[in-house]
Amino acid sequence: MISPTNASRHSRAPARLPQAEVPAPRTATPFTPPAGARSISCVIPCFNEAANLRHLLPLLEDILWATHMHWEIIVVDDGSTDDTAAVAEAWCELSGFRCISLSRNFGKEAALTAGLAAATGDAVVLLDGDLQHSPQLIHTMVAQWVAGAEVVYAVREERSDESRFKQLGSRLFYSLVNSSDRFAVPKDAGDFRLMDRKVVDALMSLPERSRFMKGLYAWVGFRAVALPYTPAPRAEGSSTFNARRLVRLAIDGLTAFTTWPLRMVSVVGLLLALPAFGYGAFVAIDHLLYGNTISGWTTIVVSLMFFIGIQMISTGIVGEYIARIYEEVKGRPLYVVREEHGTGIETGKP
Repeated sequence: MISPTNASRHSRAPARLPQAEVPAPRTATPFTPPAGARSISCVIPCFNEAANLRHLLPLLEDILWATHMHWEIIVVDDGSTDDTAAVAEAWCELSGFRCISLSRNFGKEAALTAGLAAATGDAVVLLDGDLQHSPQLIHTMVAQWVAGAEVVYAVREERSDESRFKQLGSRLFYSLVNSSDRFAVPKDAGDFRLMDRKVVDALMSLPERSRFMKGLYAWVGFRAVALPYTPAPRAEGSSTFNARRLVRLAIDGLTAFTTWPLRMVSVVGLLLALPAFGYGAFVAIDHLLYGNTISGWTTIVVSLMFFIGIQMISTGIVGEYIARIYEEVKGRPLYVVREEHGTGIETGKP
């Protein structure tokens, strides 16, 4: 759903928003994109971001008008329990806005996929709804795209606002997931990025349901340009992305794009088996040659517990991969849309 070529800039704010939260009236007439001009879609996955959307949407609208392109803003409500959907739906009274409400909380990866499936622009920008991804960087992203880049992704310049534990975990994760030399997931790069239409089409052609988007961005390739940035503090509220969800996301990434845990199981098994066989041979020879009594109740129990522990860990690693296979075989949809708001408008392109 793209803004029309012959529409003037919005001169009113959505009527259903409380008056104190209505953005300032638009009085200037913007540049009207010519027929055949490029188009851009902005996808915003949201979970309980109503307060932030009230600030973000009018700001983002101004920025997109300044690009002199046809544009659309797609808000994906990922099963929010606040009035995120109501705020987004109110903006859908205006052209260029669309709200997709999922039937429950499916997670950010699913919400991003829903937004990408709905986007129709020649370029698609992904950004969070908490204003930590500065909308002003869209101008720089568009400039890089016009210059020939097919992907422009934002990279955090520093992580001083994070705990030492989280920083160490992040470094360990990227070193493990990038152990393959086929492609590399850029360190400290998130979902804030601009992608050309061909990149979006490539992502949407991937059939997998256990989607680790950071890995998929890197896997499809294309000409990519890094854009350093420093995230701003959240405008309102607090993040719901806790340590448990970070660990789950890391496991998803490792099992989706690496097989080294399976190979590690084989290597560990070999490293443990060789000394065990060597020690068994030594005990047998020592008894046959010197008649020493074979003792070691404690040794047997400790060794048995150790090897059982290794076996259970190994079974758990294999089980993680089997669980991914199980999810894929079931073939359930990645998300379910409860309702959509906003009307698609032709761009006038030939």
